[in-house]
Amino acid sequence: MDPLSQGLVGTSISHLYIKNRRLILLSIIAFLSAMSPDLDVLFRSDEDPLIFLEYHRQFTHSLIFIPFGGLICTIFFYYVFAKRYEVDFKTVYIVSTISYATHGLVDATTSYGTQLYWPFSNERVAFNLVSVIDPLFTLPILLFLFFSILKKNYLLSILSVVWMLSYYSLSKYQEQRVTQYMNGVILEREHEPNAFLIKPSFANIIVWKSIYEHSGKYYVDAIKVGVEENYLGGTSIEKLDIDKSFPWLDKTSQQARDIERFRWFANGYLSVSPVDSMQIIDVRYSTLPNKVLPLWSIALDKRASNKDHIKYVTSRSTSSRNYKELIKMIFF
Repeated sequence: MDPLSQGLVGTSISHLYIKNRRLILLSIIAFLSAMSPDLDVLFRSDEDPLIFLEYHRQFTHSLIFIPFGGLICTIFFYYVFAKRYEVDFKTVYIVSTISYATHGLVDATTSYGTQLYWPFSNERVAFNLVSVIDPLFTLPILLFLFFSILKKNYLLSILSVVWMLSYYSLSKYQEQRVTQYMNGVILEREHEPNAFLIKPSFANIIVWKSIYEHSGKYYVDAIKVGVEENYLGGTSIEKLDIDKSFPWLDKTSQQARDIERFRWFANGYLSVSPVDSMQIIDVRYSTLPNKVLPLWSIALDKRASNKDHIKYVTSRSTSSRNYKELIKMIFF
């Protein structure tokens, strides 16, 4: 999730241990410790643009690394400022480790994928419960924590955790409604899906995106789940076939290897861009849940040598019109 949400969740959980002891100081340590696993974004390479996809949410987010990540945070925060305020090393370690532990688990509730089981598995765990940014999830936690610290009211800290768990429970219920609805749609279409993904659209758990594969195509649909379920339209796109779309590509080239690396990142949901036949897109992500408008892709080059990497392309400058259309989907 976004850094603010990560910091707030870690602080909320750590408050169950902190209570009212050195509340402000330990809350700062908890907040920063909860965000620290995302320092893995510093693993980048100008020569290999996919390095950051492989290392982001990898070892710093894994379950086995939690005690070590907590220790690194403890050493830093204890000797930088906690020691001078007479907070003992053990307390800093417990708070840092509790907060650090929440990060990978919270990231796993999104659809991006988190390597919780590294180094034993490179599986990208994704529970698809919340968007990477969701104000309705984050803002109540922020308010509960703010007044908890301001008033030194432990009950408000507990309520922040209750809100978090309640929101996840509600999202799981919404997911089940969408899954049941889409099973009916698939049955009417007489399709037999080989892959099926349900995920919330950007910043909400009201409008959901469904993706499934049938006969070499991905079918992308949007469903609104309010008082009742409403279908908001969809589209389809051909599943990536390298031999068909890129017959010139040398299977031993670096570009071919990069495609497989991108396939792993996207959990297999790849297709050729509808606007650029030299780009391969991640079908999972788009601003509008019923359309294929990729947020990122990789671009191939016929002129590249066998040692040249692909180019990583981002399309985050989505027009405001698309966001307005998403808002209409959610509220109207």
